[in-house]
This record gives sequence, C-alpha cells and structure tokens, in this order.
Amino acid sequence: MKRYTRALAGLTEAEREEWQRVSQRMQQICRAGADKNVGVLVDAEETWIQDPVDVLTILMMEQFNRGRVVVYNTIQLYRWDRLAFLKDSHEAAEQRDFILGAKLVRGAYMEKERRRAEEMGYASPIQADKEATDRDYNLGVEFCVANLERIALIVASHNEESNLLAVELMRHRGLSLSHPHLHFSQLYGMSDNITFNLAKAGCAVSKYLPFGPIRDVIPYLMRRAQENE
Repeated sequence: MKRYTRALAGLTEAEREEWQRVSQRMQQICRAGADKNVGVLVDAEETWIQDPVDVLTILMMEQFNRGRVVVYNTIQLYRWDRLAFLKDSHEAAEQRDFILGAKLVRGAYMEKERRRAEEMGYASPIQADKEATDRDYNLGVEFCVANLERIALIVASHNEESNLLAVELMRHRGLSLSHPHLHFSQLYGMSDNITFNLAKAGCAVSKYLPFGPIRDVIPYLMRRAQENE
C-alpha cells in the first residue's frame, strides 16, 4: 500500500536505524506470541503517532498472520478516515495474502486531537459528532463480518447496539458465533451484562484488565468510560 511506503520516505539515516531497532523488537514480541499461540494486540495512538504504528503492524501481519492470526491492529472509528483505512488494510491483506487482525474501538483522545488541530491550524481528524462515530463503527463491524475469511475481528466495545449488530450479522449469514475470526471484549468491571450474555450465547469473549500505577490507570479508565457513553 502506498501509504505505508510514504510513511517511511524522507527518514534520516539515524531515524532509519532507529526504525530497524523498533522493527526488530516488534518481531521478537510477535515471534514469542506466535510460538506461545498468544495474540499480540497493538494499541492505537494519537494521529501524529499512528502512521508508523500502522506501518509496523501491517508488516508484522504480513509476516505472522498467514494461516492463523497473531497480530491485531486497533482501529479508532471516532476518526473520520478510519473506515476507509480499514478497507484499505483489507485490500493490502488480499494483495499480500495475510489475515488482517482488526480490533475495532471508538476512540479516546477526542479533546486532545481537536485542541491540537485548532492550535496548529489543520482539519480535525475527529468525527463531527457521536452519531457519525457510531455509524462508522457499525459499518466497520458490517464490513469485517462480510469478510471474515480474510479479517479476524475483535469487537472491543461497551455499546450494546454494536455488539448486538455483530451477533445478528453472524446469524443472518449462517455463521457460528464461535467463529475463530470473531471475538468480543470489554473492560474488566465494565458492561458485565454484555460480556456474560455474549458468553452465554456461545461467543468468544474476554475481559480486558489494565494494570499499572494508579496515576496512569485511572485516567485510562476514565477515557474508556467517556468513550463508551
């Protein structure tokens, strides 16, 4: 994909050396995941950080997501360009013959992104309103379910409508809710009603447990709660 090669263009020699070191460390992590049959979920970041993350994640998928899924990229649908990015990533997976791992989330840096865009004089990358975010999220779920032979989907949401949509789409297509390319996830301590009902219906579902210093974890949990209002 052109966007991936463009992201590496114009790097200095020192930056290219640093990129190689990062790539090597990422390869070690993904290799360990592949050897232990454990998925590697790459988190999403702010827009000014995300491009190299996307590049690296696609490269790791091309190497490790052949015949099975090890590496997942996180796609934030509160960005207005991410639905197109999802489809672009699927095209790359088809062209390069790997399975796209896609963890769909809504997003968590809205205020920061809009404030930076205003201060620096560029168009905000954030959707105009929550309705647009919900629309693109659900369209993303629909796209992934329609392409499960090439996409491994994680519906990472506390939104009842989005989770129900994924289940209904699977049933409409006559696909098992325990399909190996479909997984659901909610944060530990949040939306247990969704988690337990999905599990009861036969879905693969997990609880995500963040840990670390309180000064880091509490703001993280607050962003997750705001994201899923």
